[in-house]
Amino acid sequence: MSSENADAGTEHGEPDAVPVWDVVVVGAGPAGASAAYAAAVAGRRVLLLEKAELPRYKTCGGGIIGPSRDALPPGFELPLKERVHAVTFSLNGRLTRTRRSKQMLFGLINRAEFDAGLVEAAQKAGAELRTQVTVQRVEQHGSAVPDRRTVAVVLAGGETVLARAVIGADGSASRIGAHVGVKLDQVDLGLEAEIPVPATVAEDWAGRVLIDWGPIPGSYGWVFPKGDTLTVGVISARGEGAGTKRYLEDFIARLGLAGFEPAVSSGHLTRCRSDDSPLSRGRVLVCGDAAGLLEPWTREGISFALRSGRLAGEWAVRIAESQDAVDARRQALNYAFAIKAGLGVEMGVGRRMLTLFEKRPAMLHAAITGFRPAWKAFADITRGSTTLAGLVRSHPMARRVLDAVDKRS
Repeated sequence: MSSENADAGTEHGEPDAVPVWDVVVVGAGPAGASAAYAAAVAGRRVLLLEKAELPRYKTCGGGIIGPSRDALPPGFELPLKERVHAVTFSLNGRLTRTRRSKQMLFGLINRAEFDAGLVEAAQKAGAELRTQVTVQRVEQHGSAVPDRRTVAVVLAGGETVLARAVIGADGSASRIGAHVGVKLDQVDLGLEAEIPVPATVAEDWAGRVLIDWGPIPGSYGWVFPKGDTLTVGVISARGEGAGTKRYLEDFIARLGLAGFEPAVSSGHLTRCRSDDSPLSRGRVLVCGDAAGLLEPWTREGISFALRSGRLAGEWAVRIAESQDAVDARRQALNYAFAIKAGLGVEMGVGRRMLTLFEKRPAMLHAAITGFRPAWKAFADITRGSTTLAGLVRSHPMARRVLDAVDKRS
């Protein structure tokens, strides 16, 4: 706890004054929980707000790749439902081939358990959690704000929470993102079904996932096994709603799973930020989906949420300590630089990979299933020993392929 907030209730000399938190985090998904943990472990007074009751269901494949694992709090035990050692690839149901690895490629989790575990880690670090709380808006000026070092978080019902720094981690339809002015240039629709299956079917999928390059440009489908349940989903560009729904139905039927009743059927939109989209405004930062941070090709978001959340928490601590607007802005710009230098570079390569995938899905499929270095690169990325950006930097052939695609675009 910072010294200035150790007796926050008596701030401004008033015994009943509204407490001022060092950091308020809006949204308790992986980004928000990671941010709350990072700020709390630094000894700051942290409040984590979540509109739902926890645990709660979240539409997500639940793949935990190497970068996600590496960004977890120390000692965090992953609630793995499956350890993946094999990937079956298909091209819209054709040219199916399975590649295997002696080492685990990645793990699969249920988001409800995973998210709850991350929130528990943040609480153990000292963060306070409030659930079933809806944030209406944030204010950095006006009657609700006592001074220039404070942000007012206005809740449904009229309650106001005060903070030295605020982190928006409230998902892809973020109200905090709207306040910051986040701009998006890629929106995709994901549809998913959680399908309970008999033991005989589950055994066939144990340790193996399926990735199907789909019929709509840029689309793909997946089967992720989690014990006695298969998570089956597809994703494609928004605006292809009918085609995306048809793809999922055909995909499930083709897999022989149409006879099983889904326990949950859901959909969600994923959104990628524009290159010039802001990541802060005043003493307010955004991270994860709220900032439009995810990998554009695979639309993988958990690792981006964990990594950007941790950075947001660390820089929010510095903003909370800032005595004036100039220093707060300097810290916010440092946060933006850290994001762009790491995750931003990965997103740039991901956009180029998506362009290649949209134009040449068959070439990509042939490379991963028939060209050993391409499969090794896929495995290295999922394990976390490299990233898409690192791969392009270190492999001249990959760089030449993407450069050729750029010239034709």
